[in-house]
Amino acid sequence: MSRRPQFQTGPLWRAFLVFLLPMMAQNILQSLSATLSAIIVGRSLGTLDLAAVATFLPVVMFFIAFMIGLSAGSSVLVGQAFGAGRMEMVQRVAGTSIGVTLGLGAVIAGVGVFAAPAILDLLGVPPDIRTDAIAYARAMFVMMPALFFYVLGASLLRGMGDTMRPLAIQALATLLTGVLVWLLITQTPLGVRGAAYGQGLAQIAGVVALVLWLRAVRHPLALNRALLARMRPDPKLLRQVLRLGLPTAVQIVAGSLSALVIVGLVNSFGSDATAAYGAVSQVQNYVQFPALSIAIAASIFGAQMIGGGRSDRLGEVIRTAMVMNLVLTGSLVALALIFSRPVVALFITDAGVVDLAQRLLHIVIWSSLMFGAGTIFSGVMRASGTVLAPMLIAVGSIFLVELPVAVWLSGRIGLPGIWWGYVAGFGALMLGQAAWYWFVWRKRTITSLV
Repeated sequence: MSRRPQFQTGPLWRAFLVFLLPMMAQNILQSLSATLSAIIVGRSLGTLDLAAVATFLPVVMFFIAFMIGLSAGSSVLVGQAFGAGRMEMVQRVAGTSIGVTLGLGAVIAGVGVFAAPAILDLLGVPPDIRTDAIAYARAMFVMMPALFFYVLGASLLRGMGDTMRPLAIQALATLLTGVLVWLLITQTPLGVRGAAYGQGLAQIAGVVALVLWLRAVRHPLALNRALLARMRPDPKLLRQVLRLGLPTAVQIVAGSLSALVIVGLVNSFGSDATAAYGAVSQVQNYVQFPALSIAIAASIFGAQMIGGGRSDRLGEVIRTAMVMNLVLTGSLVALALIFSRPVVALFITDAGVVDLAQRLLHIVIWSSLMFGAGTIFSGVMRASGTVLAPMLIAVGSIFLVELPVAVWLSGRIGLPGIWWGYVAGFGALMLGQAAWYWFVWRKRTITSLV
């Protein structure tokens, strides 16, 4: 592979697109993988087994969110080292991150297998699915180290500007997930555990394929003797990774917790409201894929600029990312508005609920542009090691603006008030991050962390 960062090999907008498009495709495939597994469980085993899988999903999402946050710290340090052309430092960061990730995954797997019944009891799992839910949870905990390694591998490669390999590995894992989950559920007595083992084995196969691929091309992240020697965590680098990653993890987890509060509010308006919420959330998630991907790209390219001694180009990174947000996210927003009725009708059939979901979608979908702008500002600041203030702004926009506005307005104007809470929260996120960027962060001297 090229040992030169993408920003050194051509126009920045082109490098952004080369980075972005495969990552967006990977996100879609990742969602498809989970969807395939759910479809196979529901059709092969029935509604109760699907419910057993669904009830443990918040726990899985919690660990995934936490791991994504932690790996963000690794990707920033790898990006800075790669931007500076320091491949030895790239390996040191990767080795420390891999060693800690595998250790953390093993601990969580061991504790989770024994604690699964207590965790599910805390979630209030209905008695008729408790046995299957425990079986699925324990199988998922066993496969947790593979999931952690899978998430980290993609993040480290992104730090070096590589999104094509993660896409290729995700395509393989998605295909294998469908095949393995179907085989293990229909051809073995594993039952619902087959879904967990099928997903885990698909991820292990993806990791093995990636390891072999990197070794074949003599990639700096190839799992060789030098990298294995560096898997004993370096305390100094580990502190850097945690300092950068933990605030990001807290931010992502806070968003997940707020979603539980929103669901509770929506449920109080009845099943039609819940169905409409599900449809609108599905559409909104897909529209926000580009915004999240652009923010990750801004963070990676910002880190590479800083590592390469080109902090003067960080403004160009911001401008390019903002244009991408307007064009890519804006295009999906426009399509969602124009075709709002047939889009929400993909998820629900009742005409009255379709009307309701369409109205709610019109309220909230355009605010994805503000969400994208806010995450771009925080992504670039994170690239320099500034993580605490962006995290506090993001968490504050959720718990001091989004949720209070949603609660207050839902009491005043009903269900639409919840979606106006989203709009208010995204607006606060954008204004808060922009203010900190312009009036505080830009006045600081930006230096490399590695």
